[in-house]
Parts: sequence; C-alpha cells; structure tokens
Amino acid sequence: MWNSAKSNQLRVQPALTEGRMLTGQGRDAARTAKRKLVSTEGIFTWTVRVWLKRDSGQYWPSIYHAMPSPCSCMSFNPETRRLSIGLDNGTISEFILSEDYNKMTPVKNYQAHQSRVTMILFVLELEWVLSTGQDKQFAWHCSESGHRLGGYRTSAVASGLQFDVETRHVFIGDHSGQVTILKLEQENCSLVTTFRGHTGGVTALCWDPVQRVLFSGSSDHSVIMWDIGGRKGTAIELQGHNDKVQALSYAQHTRQLISCGGDGGIVVWNMDVERQETPEWLDSDSCQKCDQPFFWNFKQMWDSKKIGLRQHHCRKCGKAVCGKCSSKRSSIPLMGFEFEVRVCDSCHEAITDEERAPTATFHDSKHNIVHVHFDATRGWLLTSGTDKVIKLWDMTPVVS
Repeated sequence: MWNSAKSNQLRVQPALTEGRMLTGQGRDAARTAKRKLVSTEGIFTWTVRVWLKRDSGQYWPSIYHAMPSPCSCMSFNPETRRLSIGLDNGTISEFILSEDYNKMTPVKNYQAHQSRVTMILFVLELEWVLSTGQDKQFAWHCSESGHRLGGYRTSAVASGLQFDVETRHVFIGDHSGQVTILKLEQENCSLVTTFRGHTGGVTALCWDPVQRVLFSGSSDHSVIMWDIGGRKGTAIELQGHNDKVQALSYAQHTRQLISCGGDGGIVVWNMDVERQETPEWLDSDSCQKCDQPFFWNFKQMWDSKKIGLRQHHCRKCGKAVCGKCSSKRSSIPLMGFEFEVRVCDSCHEAITDEERAPTATFHDSKHNIVHVHFDATRGWLLTSGTDKVIKLWDMTPVVS
C-alpha cells in the first residue's frame, strides 16, 4: 500500500536534532540554484549550521554558530533572511543571514519563556515574534524593539501554533488535545473560543488563509479539518496513519494536504473534493438492526431469554449494531476513512465502487519523521527523522 518516492538524502552530524529547508534566494542564477539547509545540533556544544548545495550536487556545511543552550525549534523568513531560534533555556535568539548565506549576524535575544521554547512564528506584516513554551505560556514580542507585547497561559504545553494575519487570530494546539483561538491586539489578547475533537494531544497545526480552514494532527493518528470560515462548526476527520501525526503542510495552489507520521508514512490528501462529516455514534440498549439486546440490557435479555451481545458502531451511519449485523469492512474515503473500517451490512451494500475510490496517496519515507518543511514554490518536502538523517523529496509527481 505504501509507495517509495525518490529522495535526495543528506547525512549530517550524529547529534542532529532538527533540520529545515530554507526558501531564500540570492540575486544571481548561480546563487539561486543553491538550495539552503539549516540544522541544529549538540552534544557538548550546541550549534546552528547552514548547509549549501555545491556545484557537485552535494550538501556541505557553510557556517555555524555556537549556542548557549540546546536548540528546540526555529523559524526562517526568506524575504528578510531572519532566522529565529528557540532554546531549551527559554530564550529566542534572532539572526540575519547574509545574501550568500555565508554569514550569520546576531540581532537580539528575547527572554520569552521560563523553560524550553516549543514553537516560533515570525509575522513579517506586523513585525511580531510569536512563541510557545513548556511553561504553558504563549507570548508575542515586537521584533523591532524586542519588547514583550503580551501573553496567555494555555491549559497544557503547546505543540502547535498558527496565525492568520488578516484577522490577527492565533491558533494554539496543546498536549491535552485542545485548540485555543485568541484574538491578538498590539498589547493584549482575548479568548475567542476553544474546541476539542481529538482523543490524544495535538501534535501539529496547519492554517489555510484562503479557504479559512484549520488542520490539526494528533497522537491519536488522526487529522481533523476545522472549517473556520464556513461558520457552521463543520469538522472533517481524516484517518490514514498508523502512528501519531508529526507534521502537516498544505499546498494552497492544488488544495492538497501533506501529513507525516511517526512511522515514516507520508500521506497526500486531496482536499478539493466534497468531504462528509463522520456521524455521531448513536446510543441504544439493543442492536438497531436485529434488536438483539446488548450485554448490559438485563431486562430485555431476561424477557427474550437471549444472551446479551457486544455493541459496535457502523462508521457510515453511526448506528449501534451487533457483530453479526456489522461483519463487513469497507473504506469510506469521502468520510476520511482510507483504511477499511466496520460498517453495517446494509451500508456495505449501499457503498458504491466510486465512493470507495481513494482520495489520498501513501508513501514511505523509510525513517521515523520528527520534523517537516514544505517548499510549495519548488514542490520540495524536507523531512528529518530519529535516524539523524535529513531527506529532501521531490513531491511534484504527487503534488501537482
């Protein structure tokens, strides 16, 4: 079921903890042809490295900068070549990279958090630096002055952060499985709403400002599409991973979602189809198909002199059914079920071959992914894994 795509593999220092694809470009064609990579590493010393693609086609380290604490996350803006790095000690260090990517100039440090920085976003339009930390704090700073503008305490450690420039809404996903939406002003914020749909912690967020849709990935192996712009509370569930979802990226021009799992699975979802919400599971004391009592329904078991059965649910209609009435399995891609799931016998007969047509493609990265960056302009996907390897993928055959 899984297909391998071609990858350009880069092996870096043994202590590699994170890698990111840079999309900055130089002035001339030769410089533009160089693909830039930044990685962070550390055993006894912790450094930030810039990797450049040489004429030979191999990546070699260009420069590095020693850091006072292990690096935990980073954000790079290609227009300004501004690199923001979060550290384990709660500090955010900011650098400007030269046009040829052969020099890093320290700009300023933000004392943002009391403990490890978990996420960073730089908002060029507002000159804001947004961040979350293990201290359960969300904070935003002015990148011009370095001053802290405000903060908000989350219910759990944040693990996902996205921002909408037009409305100044920030989306924060945390380990409890909750997503919090805040409205930011220059020096204060207000809570808009919170919502929860995952049974595990949120591990990744991705925002589409055009369709106004938020995607959340979770340790429960699922992805949920929240239709924020539709104002109808629609939530579409996507089930295509066998392990926790580690990262999400979205290609706006093709309306395709890329989700990467801890088991190395890369799933490309076609979001340009009319998807359906999964039904609510109905409550019943007996099978809603054959009326056989479930094992807790002692009265009906006594009256009918029948043994109680275990309860199941049809994933298509949501009805409570017994095992005999739901012996079939089927994929329901338009409901987000790319793998076969339990359905009742009548729904199994009603599902057509057209409705079973897959809406996603599956690929194997062959390493346990911990971080992802997607460059939509080139169609390149960068993955780094627990095997201390960075892989660069050409996604144009599947994202087009």
